[in-house]
Amino acid sequence: MAFNPTPIASASVAQVHFAVLPDNREVAVKILRPGIRQIIDHDMALLEIAAAWLEKLWPDARRLKPQEVVAEFDKYLHDELDLMREAANCSQLRRNFANSHLLMVPEVHWDWCTQNVMVMERMHGLPISQTEALRAAGVDIPQLARAGVEIFFTQVFRDGFFHADMHPGNIFVATEGQTKGRYIALDFGIVGTLTDVDKNYLAQNFLAFFQRDYKRVAEVHVESGWAPKNTRIDEFESAIRAVCEPIFDRPLKDISFGRILLRLFQTSRRFNVEIQPQLVLLQKTLLNIEGLGRQLDPELDLWKTAKPFLERWMQEQIGWRGLRNHIKREAPAWMTLLPALPRLVHQALSADRHAEFKTEIADLRTKVTRTRWWLVITTTLLSGLVVLIFLCKL
Repeated sequence: MAFNPTPIASASVAQVHFAVLPDNREVAVKILRPGIRQIIDHDMALLEIAAAWLEKLWPDARRLKPQEVVAEFDKYLHDELDLMREAANCSQLRRNFANSHLLMVPEVHWDWCTQNVMVMERMHGLPISQTEALRAAGVDIPQLARAGVEIFFTQVFRDGFFHADMHPGNIFVATEGQTKGRYIALDFGIVGTLTDVDKNYLAQNFLAFFQRDYKRVAEVHVESGWAPKNTRIDEFESAIRAVCEPIFDRPLKDISFGRILLRLFQTSRRFNVEIQPQLVLLQKTLLNIEGLGRQLDPELDLWKTAKPFLERWMQEQIGWRGLRNHIKREAPAWMTLLPALPRLVHQALSADRHAEFKTEIADLRTKVTRTRWWLVITTTLLSGLVVLIFLCKL
């Protein structure tokens, strides 16, 4: 490998050099800084001590869960020190956007990667912060801003796997050829993941916000356990309305997200809303996206841009398409159960209940539902018919 000893990029934990592989492919080589692990361990230990004292000295801090938040960041920082893990993150994101016309992700050259070294395809483009240069290159800046919003929500809600370090230094834009105007993602040390439960509640919250349905926002917080069960929905709804109503129908340049977050923090404290540590990275990334959008197109309406995407996603989750996708995912498990149903029904109708029959019924209860055994069998038979009809139409 032909290697350039002069670093072309320097970050807190690593340096990046350009190189050429023996087959003449251009690559970027990321090398971990020596001794960086000890520095991070020392800094995180100080943060853990501070978080513990904060919980002891400030009663309201327990609701904010500072120790859990610090632990979450500690996990992500140590993950960032393993460049094989970063390479895997890069590979996953590239696979998720393999056919995308909005985002490009470099290819990882696994044969050259180690825990301290990551070798990936060299990408050509301009930093997203160079707005005037991008405009001079013929890039549609307002469209670029809208694409950034779509990329973010696609990562969060479609994949549940998102680039969580999207500051301007990690985002480039292609300026030549057929890829002109596409985002280029770099630096995959910090990524976030969301469960299906997290995605569902987030989507419901976002859609309710966009529709100004503040009652639904309050209900979702209580249903998810983020707010206590005894929370008065009408009072919570009124408080949320007071925070959110002023921000709608305004471009980004007229919205102070810092002030909004402060008021939301005050509202959450009043209603004992618990901070969700797994969503801290998402909140940080959303602020990054807001900053990029403000820089690219101050007139961008974040809400109108995101609403159609979220409505489409919700339809895919809970509409007829969502039902079809769910049946398709569950069909293999159901098909393994179908052959045993005639025997189980026969045994159910029989007066003799042997120990073996009881064991099988108990196992069936565990796999399907907690209801009475006869309802389980009926429901499973109906599900089997739906599966057969669905498979016949594929």
